[in-house]
Amino acid sequence: MNKHNFYLIAGLAGAAAILLKLSSCVSIPKGAKAVKPFDQQRYLGTWYEIARMDFKFEKGLDQVTATYSLNKDRSIRVDNRGFKVKENKWKQSTGKAKPVYSANEGRLKVSFFGPFYAGYNVIAIDKDYHYVLVAGNNLDYLWLLSRDKTMPEYIRQRYLEHAKALGYDTGKLVWTNQHSDRKDR
Repeated sequence: MNKHNFYLIAGLAGAAAILLKLSSCVSIPKGAKAVKPFDQQRYLGTWYEIARMDFKFEKGLDQVTATYSLNKDRSIRVDNRGFKVKENKWKQSTGKAKPVYSANEGRLKVSFFGPFYAGYNVIAIDKDYHYVLVAGNNLDYLWLLSRDKTMPEYIRQRYLEHAKALGYDTGKLVWTNQHSDRKDR
């Protein structure tokens, strides 16, 4: 093998290693702890988004839901759906989630784009699996979810205090409108 081919192969191997590392890099905000024990089976089903830190893929969406179901390979199917108000149409994205370490811990990695995963960390949940606080990889991603279109004020306040203690700027939360006269849902 000549010197040029050696450097080319070494460069490609290095690039592949970096891509692999980036594609599986998921984290949890400093100080946050994922729920453990976590019952993945009880978590499945539909959740209504109560609030979120706004970001590109959810900008302008109301009536946002996330529905989780089990795939044949035991990964979790993620169906996110919301109504794009300005365009007067529904937007949907489907992805998959897998436990980061164990199905017994509320730390998942979620992908909507091929091999690229992001952190999805259940950091607070009530004993009945009715209300949940989810943190992303960092302080730019946070969701308050409920099995209903509303969340009791005392739960909301508890979750907001938890998020603030971790460093989230909860004043940046977008409160999702879950009500509509639309019949074509």
